[in-house]
Amino acid sequence: MTIRPSLRFLTATAGASFLLASCAVGPKAPDATLPPSASGAFIGTASSAVSTSSARDDWWRLYNDPALDGLVGEALANNNELEAAAANLRRVRAALGEARVGRFPSTTTSAAYNRSRVSAATLPAGTLPPGTDAPETDAYDAGLDVSYEVDLFGRVESTIRAARADAAAAEAALDIVRVTVAAETARAYADACSANAQIAVAERTIGLQTDTVGLTQRLLDAGSGNGLDVASARAALESTRATLPPLRAQRDGALFRLATLTGRTPAEASAAARACQTPPQLSQPIPVGDGAALLARRPDIRQAERNLSAAAARVNVATADLFPRITLGGSAGVTAGDTDALGDSENFRFSFGPLISWSFPNVFAARARIEQAGASSDAALATFDQTVLTALQETETALANYANELDRRSALQSARDQAANAARLSRLRFDAGADSFLTVLDAERTLAAADAQLAASNAQVTTYQIALFKALAGGWEAES
Repeated sequence: MTIRPSLRFLTATAGASFLLASCAVGPKAPDATLPPSASGAFIGTASSAVSTSSARDDWWRLYNDPALDGLVGEALANNNELEAAAANLRRVRAALGEARVGRFPSTTTSAAYNRSRVSAATLPAGTLPPGTDAPETDAYDAGLDVSYEVDLFGRVESTIRAARADAAAAEAALDIVRVTVAAETARAYADACSANAQIAVAERTIGLQTDTVGLTQRLLDAGSGNGLDVASARAALESTRATLPPLRAQRDGALFRLATLTGRTPAEASAAARACQTPPQLSQPIPVGDGAALLARRPDIRQAERNLSAAAARVNVATADLFPRITLGGSAGVTAGDTDALGDSENFRFSFGPLISWSFPNVFAARARIEQAGASSDAALATFDQTVLTALQETETALANYANELDRRSALQSARDQAANAARLSRLRFDAGADSFLTVLDAERTLAAADAQLAASNAQVTTYQIALFKALAGGWEAES
């Protein structure tokens, strides 16, 4: 039996393909391991303001503030960035569905009609009398083509794995936006409340200083005061008044941020936030868990790990291009000169067989693509490692900031109490004629500064609390 050269080539190529199939195609995913020290207790848990209990998903409810609860719920339902992230997730999931189709045969149906006439000059001599046109012919065709790629080297499966990892990364990206929206909504609400609290402190100080200006003016008018006391009192009053515009701008900016986060225009800013006079306060230690729980919760770590898996799968896809592609194909249909003959058995046609394609002369391009994919995988691994370190750094920093600000607020509270006592005593000494009015003014300026610093510290404590909750990545699990 004699084998034709073309068949011999196909047989040899197919044999080589099956031998190559036994080789590993592409590397495994890099080992995304976590350092042992990352899973232990946080350094900042030594503070009594936090506990090692499991972190809360709905952390904003710890404030027991119905207005805050409503605003966070509204933001999670209406925020436009969340809507965009959800749409992107739908897009990536659709791409995953497209990749999965590669596991199944592809089919194409066709139906065609063609009327044609050949040139008489192309017909054999004597076929037609001179000067006669070639006859016109009709052709009807209907058929079905089927092809299926035999995934010997894992190209299709690696493509699906990459698309699946992309979908998981997009889901994690949506969770990241949820965490951010919940935290920024609480922060904007707290900033508006804190600004109102600081405005109230400034207005109380202005009221006291206005009374002082009136007193010094009356003393001057009665001949027992002096112009220096009046000028000093007025200077202190105007200095305090100058603090109001920045605080009002800060409040309005927080209200406008809050409106945007909840999907509203600035004109529709929350009335509850505008009326709030006290920043949200916690009545219990913040539950923070440990490092292992943090790394399991943080969606940015999950996103980095999924991106790493996708990059590794794409290395396999690129490596598969070094090997042949084997496609099984078949076609069946009928071709006839008129529609009545389409059902005749003699007009039935079919074909089937394998197709082996191998771009082995152009392996340099394939190897360049492998190098690109490998570099992307290395970058994804480095990004994963950095994301883990950043998550730990953000949490430890938030813990340290919160604990130290609590200490600072305690000291400021003591300073404010002492300043209030000094102001009271200086007023009594002035009334008794033991001190000049400049001593009273100086004591009142000290008290005003202490009140402002304490109000600012209260605002900073709430800000650091929310930063800690954000670092702990609460706010996405219940919505996922």
